[in-house]
Amino acid sequence: MAIAVTSRRLMLALALVAGMGLASASGSEITAFKQAIAVEAASDAELSAFYRSNDYRPIWTGAGAADLARREAFLTAVGQADLHGLPRGRYDVDTLRRVMQNARSEGERGQAEVELSRLFLRFARDLETGILVPAAVDADIKREVRVREAGELLAGIARAAPHAFLKSLTPSAPEYTRLVREKIALERTIAQGGFGPTVGDTRVALGDSGPGVVAVRDRLISLGYIGRSATGVFDADLKHAVEAFQRDHGLEEDGIVGGETLSEMNRSASDRLGHVLVSMERERWMNRDLGARHVSVNLTDFRTRIVENGEIAFETRSVIGKDADGRRTPEFSDEMDHMVINPSWYVPRSIVVDEYLPALRRNPYALGYLEITDRQGRVVNRGRGFAQYSVRTFPFSMRQPPGPRNALGLVKFMFPNKYNIYLHDTPAKNLFSNTVRAYSHGCIRLSDPFEFGYAILSAQSDDPEAEFQRHLRSGRETRVNLETPIPVHLIYRTAIAKPEGGMEYRRDIYGRNGRILAALQAAGVALPGPGS
Repeated sequence: MAIAVTSRRLMLALALVAGMGLASASGSEITAFKQAIAVEAASDAELSAFYRSNDYRPIWTGAGAADLARREAFLTAVGQADLHGLPRGRYDVDTLRRVMQNARSEGERGQAEVELSRLFLRFARDLETGILVPAAVDADIKREVRVREAGELLAGIARAAPHAFLKSLTPSAPEYTRLVREKIALERTIAQGGFGPTVGDTRVALGDSGPGVVAVRDRLISLGYIGRSATGVFDADLKHAVEAFQRDHGLEEDGIVGGETLSEMNRSASDRLGHVLVSMERERWMNRDLGARHVSVNLTDFRTRIVENGEIAFETRSVIGKDADGRRTPEFSDEMDHMVINPSWYVPRSIVVDEYLPALRRNPYALGYLEITDRQGRVVNRGRGFAQYSVRTFPFSMRQPPGPRNALGLVKFMFPNKYNIYLHDTPAKNLFSNTVRAYSHGCIRLSDPFEFGYAILSAQSDDPEAEFQRHLRSGRETRVNLETPIPVHLIYRTAIAKPEGGMEYRRDIYGRNGRILAALQAAGVALPGPGS
């Protein structure tokens, strides 16, 4: 059976080579090297196409200086796979050297050529666009990763300066570079024993003293939030250090250690490293131009930002989807192309039948602030009742007209997408005072929607506030198109490297990062043992 399979591969390879005009009808002009390449690459359409277009010439195993430079550059890059948190075992240096050393005949050299290309493609794609397929880890990660074709990558390494080309595969975002530095620092900390003793179950605040205060101070010293001191009193300096820690971890800044602050303070260095490795993988998924001006919503941070040339131009608190099936806000990127001032709320079908229909069956006049309309848009007479309808048969739509009590508030910002997710105002302003703000059905509510609108319109209006307010005062539902659509990125980062140094961490509110870390480890990414 094995002989038959090999024979079929050989016949296919010979046909492919002959089809390119490289052989006579008898196949006598095919060299052993080219034949080996054709056979080895035949099962991979992309590899086969590249080598056909390259006239089956080597890019790795040739005797010239250019091939040698490529081999050395590749071996050097693979030797640094650990630096990027990649699964080194998938393309380790020893395997590469063994493949090349064993290539003595022309046929073996052809096999080694294709094997090196395969390993290069795996390494290049892992480094440039990530190890994992996002949606395969979590269905709510709708991120579309732009993986380059094999021919483009192989042609790139063949034509460009190899060290420069391999370096260009690394994500160019400054955040990625900062995360790599933090990874190295955490690995060093873990090797030295971690952050030291954890803090016992306690609650301490300004003015307290005793062993609990000493433990908190020692922990914050090891975490870099305060300098060394012999005092056992919870003084103003320690309170400021606690507040800085709370700020960096998305906690209430009350200067009191206990509850969630204590829990976050006791996180191990290994735990933090796991979050950094996941953030690095997420950066690889988004290794592309995000737009000189774009909107970024970090779901774990409950904040929406307008970023211009790498700087935060505007920021506001956000409410995101509740941690429940069907309500978690997905991750994806799209383009905002308009806003609607004084919007109507067209109630999603899932909310209509799951949440509102039961109330209408009991009382047809319930939810009086909503219009119920038929397929022709005519308002339905509620007096007929709705008890006869089920989730499957309810034929009507529901709409809330514009107004201050509208569920969308007074403005919504649209980046049309199949997930029906957008940014909007809300009458429920009280929720923005909470540190964890996961309450919506999936859309993102903004604490300062008018100011956000002014900032968006500033790119096309000399007086964006006046323009916005003019439409608002009219009370009419008004669409305002953006002259230049602005990219919107819904992201999920629990480890964020600060440009000025230091880190911020957020909780894994939907459990997505835990699943990603487990998948990375299953793929061979190494995580050092526990280090408190």
